[in-house]
Amino acid sequence: MTGSFTHYRKKAMKIDKRKATTVLSRWRLFTGVPRKAGLIAVVFLFIAGCGENNVTGPTPVVIPLQTTVQAAVNLQSTTVFVILAGSLISNIPTSAVTGDVGLSPAARSFITGFGLTEVTGAIYAADDRSPAGVPALLTAAKDDLTTAYNDAAGRTSTDMVLLSGNLGGLTLTPGLYKSTGSLEISSGNLTFDAKGNANAVFIIQIASTLNTTSGRQVILSNGAKAANIYWQVGTSATLGTTSVLKGNILADQSISLNTGATVEGRLFARIGAVTLSSSTVVKPAP
Repeated sequence: MTGSFTHYRKKAMKIDKRKATTVLSRWRLFTGVPRKAGLIAVVFLFIAGCGENNVTGPTPVVIPLQTTVQAAVNLQSTTVFVILAGSLISNIPTSAVTGDVGLSPAARSFITGFGLTEVTGAIYAADDRSPAGVPALLTAAKDDLTTAYNDAAGRTSTDMVLLSGNLGGLTLTPGLYKSTGSLEISSGNLTFDAKGNANAVFIIQIASTLNTTSGRQVILSNGAKAANIYWQVGTSATLGTTSVLKGNILADQSISLNTGATVEGRLFARIGAVTLSSSTVVKPAP
């Protein structure tokens, strides 16, 4: 049944009393039920016929498939790191970080809050004198990060898909995506579907911020890998409490993980800070 209940109610009100009386009289003739009871039954059947099974829901968002194959962003020497930042790396215990951590150009005094067992890997800072070569290692890694960031930000294609607002509930297939503002994952989870191609690459260009709300997740499907997802963030990224994100975040400014947030990927803050709070960060499998 199409149309609204209000439409049919107004239409029914146009029936004159003679016709209404005839209808109810026939009801009594065939059923033996009084006219008042018959009226109640007719109204009940009418409302039942307008049940929710006949209501048309909102049209789902369909993300078009892209034919342009994107190459992986070359992270070069940064691949040894799971966290790389410019001004600060701070932690509220207890977090679990698997992979190396690096800070440059800021000094080791700007790495705070980590217990002895919270990082499975090495922690490097720009003013380290041992082992030899750490400052040069970090300088090279930060230069490579800038190159990778510019590569991801500069990608283009004829079938690039424009995104805006909330990504929750969407499924993205391999290719290049662009937002001229901020993006968030809220009111639903986000799925990356590799369509059976383990080498499929996903690049998401974000002009401003990336935010996830509490408990939201990024889900990998049909062979998608966290290592092949690149979030190029024009300013900063903030992950909500207990949210789960997959992929490499390349942020121009800072990255903040709220309590219990989990990342399978890398956290690279080109200029600013990376802050954790009882968070889990795991370097992705190649």
